[in-house]
Amino acid sequence: PFMKRSELPSIFYHLFKWFCKPELFEELQGDLEEAFIENKSTLGAPKARAIYRKEVFKMIRPSVTRGFVSHRFNHLVLFKNYFKTAYRGMIKSPLSSFINVFGLAVAIGMCVVVYAFYEFDYSLDRFHEHKDEVFLTTFYVDRDGTEEQYGTTPSPLATMLKEDFVQVEKVCRVEDRPVVMKFEDNVFHETVRYVDPEFLEMFTFPLKWGVKSSLSDLNNIILSQSISEKYFGEQNPLGQTIRMITGEGQGKNFQVTGVAVEFPREHIIAFDFLINFENFRSLEPDYDFNDWSRFVNATLVQVRDSSDIEFVKAGMEKYRDLQNEVQNDWAITSFSFEQLATLHFASANIRNGISYDYNAEARLGLPIIAAFMLVLSCLNYLNIAIVSATKRLKEIGLRKVIGANRRIVAVQFLAENVFMTSFALVLGMVLAILLFIPWFSQLSGDPLELDLIDPNLWIFLIAVVIGTGIISGIYPAFYISRFQAVKIFKGSVRFGKKNVMTKLFLGLQMIMTCAGITVAVMFTQNNTFQNNRSWGYNNRETLFVEVPDYSGYQALSNELIKDPDVLSVSGSAHHLGESHATSVIQMPDRKYEVDHLEVDGNYFGTMEVPLLEGRYFRSNLEADREAVIVNEQLVKNLSLYNPIGQSFKIDSSKYQIVGVIKDFHLKNFYHELRPLIFTVAQEEEYGYLSYRVRPGSEKESYSLLQEKWSVLFPEIPFQGNHQKDTWSGFFQQLNKAEEFYKVLAVIAVMLASLGLYGLVTLNVAGRVKEFSIRKILGAGARNLTSNVMNEYATLFSLALIVGIPFSYITAKASMEMLYAYPMPVTSSGMIVALTILIFVLIGVVFSQVRSVLAASPVKGLRTE
Repeated sequence: PFMKRSELPSIFYHLFKWFCKPELFEELQGDLEEAFIENKSTLGAPKARAIYRKEVFKMIRPSVTRGFVSHRFNHLVLFKNYFKTAYRGMIKSPLSSFINVFGLAVAIGMCVVVYAFYEFDYSLDRFHEHKDEVFLTTFYVDRDGTEEQYGTTPSPLATMLKEDFVQVEKVCRVEDRPVVMKFEDNVFHETVRYVDPEFLEMFTFPLKWGVKSSLSDLNNIILSQSISEKYFGEQNPLGQTIRMITGEGQGKNFQVTGVAVEFPREHIIAFDFLINFENFRSLEPDYDFNDWSRFVNATLVQVRDSSDIEFVKAGMEKYRDLQNEVQNDWAITSFSFEQLATLHFASANIRNGISYDYNAEARLGLPIIAAFMLVLSCLNYLNIAIVSATKRLKEIGLRKVIGANRRIVAVQFLAENVFMTSFALVLGMVLAILLFIPWFSQLSGDPLELDLIDPNLWIFLIAVVIGTGIISGIYPAFYISRFQAVKIFKGSVRFGKKNVMTKLFLGLQMIMTCAGITVAVMFTQNNTFQNNRSWGYNNRETLFVEVPDYSGYQALSNELIKDPDVLSVSGSAHHLGESHATSVIQMPDRKYEVDHLEVDGNYFGTMEVPLLEGRYFRSNLEADREAVIVNEQLVKNLSLYNPIGQSFKIDSSKYQIVGVIKDFHLKNFYHELRPLIFTVAQEEEYGYLSYRVRPGSEKESYSLLQEKWSVLFPEIPFQGNHQKDTWSGFFQQLNKAEEFYKVLAVIAVMLASLGLYGLVTLNVAGRVKEFSIRKILGAGARNLTSNVMNEYATLFSLALIVGIPFSYITAKASMEMLYAYPMPVTSSGMIVALTILIFVLIGVVFSQVRSVLAASPVKGLRTE
């Protein structure tokens, strides 16, 4: 059939002619016209033109369009070949492959530890069903110009919130109390949590046995699984009776009506014993539920929708005014609410209340350490990869001769590197699961685990593998791919002489390794420094024990003073390193928060706290009820130039300063010294007995103390200790930190040694003929060693010039972040790091010089 060109859609004809490759246009246009004629005869002209337009659009493809180069190859097959080449290369060079894979595996393993830590940290307390609707009530107080957030709240607040806001579905008060629990002949010191019945509805703590509603009965008690096993073993304890002793002659029997399922691994909020909050009415008759000056540990609210909390927050001014009317020392500036889902992260700024563990140092330090390891391993890989390329020059030249451009060669090397990084991933996962995570969990106390079916984990691992593979391989890939085939086959390509980048990489490794070793050495020295640091008082010959009440203190004191080794006995409501209160002192021009201990007149002599000026409390305590002793820090902070005789108020009582004591550490060395005051303790508030013994008699005196206790208080478990052991947990953490940084230093030295080995090997491999000629001309070991060493002396010196101040800054910042009073940073740590690095350099160089000496110069001259 005949067709006129004008019958075709003119615009689409010219469009096709414009974008189609000239060499294809005539053939393709002919096919389109034949199809148009056939469609016109069977479907009609309008339908044929529509089909033509559609077919023109289909022609817009890389193989037809001008300017596009079509590569007709199977990418999957190509990458499969790359991986085969990488695998064969690993088998052919097992030593260099092991160095690459192991270095990357260590870094990836540390990255997996960081992932496990953050996954655990982010998941804390997020298993609760109502985590988005439950909020902790907090308030802000102005403390000497700074707003401080507190997690405690006035006792009547919970009831009023429920009555005044329809948005509030549930409220729960929480108060913790130390008690003695007795079941049959077993007695233990425990902590009981008083809560409203809504507690088990607001939080997702399913019960293994019993029902949640039983908490509404004041005579019932609910246990955690660990406590149930502690008292009753594996048996079901429902219906058993357990006695709670709150003081002398005071106590109550409770029936076990529930046992919680074992708490999830990712929890902070927990409990041992739960009883109804209303038990305060009978157990503490003086507890005033309507007293706005009395605080509870926590007030929790649950709203219908998380957005409703803003409405509640806007209406809190009424309660602020009620509280401020009765307690001016704790004048609230505003209330706030912290969502349960994010409470763990906000807890770093919340004082008092429910205790949370916010490990800010680990959150900041772990990613830095993982990045440190990753950079070291990547720098290590860079040098080793270039060394390995010396054996593949002909392969690279041949690929370029048959048509491979620089981009294709670079992609090949990157693909091979990602393949090798995948092997490192497998080894890194093994190291993480079997070694790093258990080790870190033991050090930190966090029960870290890896969920291998977690999709986020595999997204993270894939990102790490691809990212590490590209970062560690991008320079070798582009460096090697730039070699020209002509120069390769002529033999004019030389490695190892003037490659500035590889030396720069090694220099960076030396700097980072120097910092790692210095930090490890400094932390080891700091451990010794902290162990030997003075506490500010004599903690060596002092012992203490918690007493049930004043009569218990008197009975035990009368027995102890009969022992000729006992030099001094004292009583107190608080004790150094164990407990203290927080008070607000009112000066004429300011309010100031201080730590507060209530003690008797013998306490300072027993603890041997040095007096700077004034006097201690008199033996006649009644005469000193309005006296106060302060520490240096308070005098300094308040600028009291003549402190003796000056006065201030606490609540409505006026106190006069009668003595100033030398500063001492009330808390461990993680914490800075705080302003501190001492007042005379009321006898009915005595909770501790402290006594000093003759040097060398501590062990016998402690045994005597336990013996007397078992006679006087057979139903109350003993809670005493040597004063020097009150911070045992702190010093255990010091030892763990020292171990952690030592391992870090060992890994850093190992990776640096591998990197140095790679660069020296690169140098020697590129100078085989030169060394062979030198040997033939009579050069000996000394000459060859000097020749190899000279090339790195300048590099090593420059690295240390930069590395020493960098190490100093890093070590100083690390210790200042962790300790309030770290060891002064000296040159000793850097000298040790320098010595280690020098020995590493000498060892690596000598290993290569031995290879040169053992090699035949004849074979070296034949090397192409």
